[in-house]
Amino acid sequence: MPVNYTPPTPEQLLPVRGITLGTAAAGIKRWTRDDVLLVKLSPGSHASGVFTQNRFCAAPVIVCREHLAQSRHTRALLINAGNANAGTGDAGLAAARLTCVAVAKQIDCAPEEVLPFSTGVIMEPLPVDRIIDALPRCAAALTPGGWYAAVRAIMTTDTVPKGASRRIEIEGTAVTVTGIAKGAGMMAPNMATMLAFVATDAPIAGGLLRDLAAAIADLSFNRVTIDGDTSTNDSFVLIASGAAPLRPIERRDDPRLVPVRAALEEVAIELSQAIVRDGEGATKFIAITVEGGRDISECERVARAIAHSPLVKTAFFASDPNLGRIVCAIGNAGIADLDPGRVSFWLDEILVVEDGGRAASYREEDGQRVMAKPEIGVRVALNRGNATTTVWTCDFSHGYVSINADYRS
Repeated sequence: MPVNYTPPTPEQLLPVRGITLGTAAAGIKRWTRDDVLLVKLSPGSHASGVFTQNRFCAAPVIVCREHLAQSRHTRALLINAGNANAGTGDAGLAAARLTCVAVAKQIDCAPEEVLPFSTGVIMEPLPVDRIIDALPRCAAALTPGGWYAAVRAIMTTDTVPKGASRRIEIEGTAVTVTGIAKGAGMMAPNMATMLAFVATDAPIAGGLLRDLAAAIADLSFNRVTIDGDTSTNDSFVLIASGAAPLRPIERRDDPRLVPVRAALEEVAIELSQAIVRDGEGATKFIAITVEGGRDISECERVARAIAHSPLVKTAFFASDPNLGRIVCAIGNAGIADLDPGRVSFWLDEILVVEDGGRAASYREEDGQRVMAKPEIGVRVALNRGNATTTVWTCDFSHGYVSINADYRS
């Protein structure tokens, strides 16, 4: 079960004007649940995406990038679970494009206005016929209140659905932000297998939405890691239906953008942390903050060196304050001129290392007490500048090995 995360109820995922969602079962894997999701957007909707940096990216990622570059507007998203359509070559690209054509015929739009997404097993042919056969059932099920069914349909190894909503008021008009995500493993910065979709009915211009998507990804999904692996399919899509009765928001300095952006960021951060809390086999949620770096980049290198270390992650699982592993990870971050004699770090409020050596006040029983908690903070001070950043991760347990060993079966 996830660490200190309560999944949303259907009522908590608020409808977004201009967006309807419908799901159906295509039987992509040996399950009976819905595994295909169709999201229909009102005319004039904008979408922007941030995608995996994995060079072996999946066919739907390639097609999404093409379609976002070719079309000013987006009318639909099609998502399937159970098959990643990655490592499938030209046949996979043809399959992804064929599903877009089928959706376009279903809702009467151009194929370039459809964005496809897939998640699941890599290097297996996409069962195109089954997905296309499910589309009429998805279309028949389209409803503004379909967010909860939608997030359940895109789950793979997730143990719970992940979603969040916010409602704000702008010039006396209610504006809604709702997002859903899937992901529990194979996650790392550079889009950390996860899919996330966050939508608002605020009338945000397309160019501005592109800037927002990149900035929000950096604050949220690019700050999480489960195991250090960047998936072939990772995608974060920001959608603005523009259906709220407001003047268009077209400029960065428009004061109405401030509350909308805050709501979008809150939803994205909540979803990204939910993914870590539901990490495969996770028993601990760990926030790693590195401060006092010369720039954000070197702070991130140190934070990720700690977050990616199997030795550190297994120590957290065991509640074992073998904290030399954190010292080792800091030293392995690749900062050539780092002065260990200036580095300190804390577990929650407990000072463990001060100026490069074990703190005189540190007691192992204090370290063990913190390590036994389900939520743990690690704070590292490099004392060589003013930059700071935070990365969220989890421990490695026996469950992680079991889930990934059995995943294809």
